[in-house]
Order: sequence, then structure tokens, then C-alpha cells
Amino acid sequence: MTVVVGYRAGQVGLSGLHLGVRIARTWGTSLTVATIVPKPWLTPSRARIDAEFELWADALAAESAKEAARFLDTVADGIEATYVHRAHGSVSGGLLEVIHQVDADVLVLGSLPSGGRGLGAPPAGGGVLIGSTADWLLHASTAPVAISPPDYRSHQGKLTRLTCAYSATPDAIDVVKRCFAFGQRFGVPVRVITFAVRGKTMYPPEVGLEVEGQVLQAWASQVRDILEGLKTDRIVGEDVALQVVTGRSWKEALAKADWQEGELLVLGTRPRGDIRRVFLGSRSTKIIRESPVPVLVLTG
Repeated sequence: MTVVVGYRAGQVGLSGLHLGVRIARTWGTSLTVATIVPKPWLTPSRARIDAEFELWADALAAESAKEAARFLDTVADGIEATYVHRAHGSVSGGLLEVIHQVDADVLVLGSLPSGGRGLGAPPAGGGVLIGSTADWLLHASTAPVAISPPDYRSHQGKLTRLTCAYSATPDAIDVVKRCFAFGQRFGVPVRVITFAVRGKTMYPPEVGLEVEGQVLQAWASQVRDILEGLKTDRIVGEDVALQVVTGRSWKEALAKADWQEGELLVLGTRPRGDIRRVFLGSRSTKIIRESPVPVLVLTG
């Protein structure tokens, strides 16, 4: 078992390596740095361009491993690191091959740089930006996928807490169970949070903000009872913190959650048949984009 980090020189920053080191140190496991390079033409050719392409791809893989090793030498003391590369038609497909081969505990991806192309504009002040590779892997990976904000740094410590985002619906109970099991396995405290956001069209304008706020608070009170039921039904232990956080926007709600340095936000997914293994709803996508801490997505 190992923590796989996707890394390629010049493509992403070091945030994914920082997160990978922190997870590996917490779980007492090794680190596998995987670089996926473009695959040569399917039909071999004697043309010089094919040979030059292969040389370029090999040089890219070697440079990526060298760059990652140079960084890990300064922050990954005591953690065994292995460097592998695959030639594949897509980065996501190559990473899937690696996590299957090494039986990965988790796949770690660095967030795109602020100027990269992702799903929507980067959140102001940081946040997790999902690129097309990460988006595809969130729907196809058999291992949990962790994504770091672009400026994330590990400070050579361990994880300090797992916060499970819980929708307070029956079909999300399994996510809480798995998050709690993760925390117990690796000796990390767990917190369960339900986020409530007042949408722009939550109620007709004539209702008024005062009444809208009262309804939201009444809903939050009901959710607190549901959260307490997690302990009554022994889904989580008595020491697990339970919290309801409300806000006028997802950004505000996430900012009010009182995050610790070294914390992971854990989200679950729903099965979606054979075409895609998991499904992330619009709410989950918004939470990921506004999260000020790394996000761990548990596959369906």
C-alpha cells in the first residue's frame, strides 16, 4: 500500500507533493511519485521524429523525478519514496494504471496553478481548482482522490483532523461511516459538518430576508438533531464533533468552519452505474471549489 502523487515538471506546483507527504507520514506508508508522459504513435515508424519524441518523453520523466526528489529530500525525512513513469494517451489513464499496479491507499493531485484551465474560475484567496484530469479521475478512480489548494504547504507535520461534509440525508450515512473509519485507522480526530447556504432564489422576494433567515435557522435546528442521531445510532463515536454552519454563500459558509492547520475536508460520492463510478452533485462541486483546505473524495 502506498500514497500515489501525480507530478509532472512544469505542469503543476508542489502542493500535491506537500499533501502526499503529510498523508504518507500520518498513515505510516510510502510515497510513489508518478509521472505520465505522452505515448508515442501506436504504429512504430523509422522516422527520426519518433525517436526524438521518445527521447523527449524520457527526458521529461527523468526531469520530473529529479525535481520531485530534490523537493522531497527537504521535507520527507523517514518516508520511502519511489519514482515511476508511464507513457499513456492521457494523464488520467496513466495514473489509473499506476494506482492499480501499486495498490494505492489514495491518489493525490495538486491543484492547477491560478492561471490553469479548470472547472470555473479560481476562487479568490485560494481554494481547490479542479482541472479536467482531476475531474475525470474523481469519476473513475478506484482509490480515494485527494486534491490540494495551489498554495498548500505541509510544514512537515501530520494530518490533524478529518472533517466530513454530511448532507444530513439517509444516503450519505455511508460517507460518515467511511470517514469515521479513516479517522480511527490513522488516529486522527473526526468532525462532521452540515453546510446550509441561503441561495439567491431560495424564497420569493416578497417573503423577506427576516422570514427567510428564520426558516434557515429552523432547518439548521432540525439538522442538529439529525447529527446527534449519528451518535445515538453509533455511526460515530461520542468524541466526534458535530456542527451546522450556515452562510449567505458557499464561500462564507466554508470560511466560517474554523479550520485547523493540517485538516482534510472529506466528501463522498454516489454510484452512477457502469459508465461512471461516482457522481458529484452541484453542491459537492461548489464545496470543493471554495474549500480552504485539501479535499479528500471517497469513491462510490
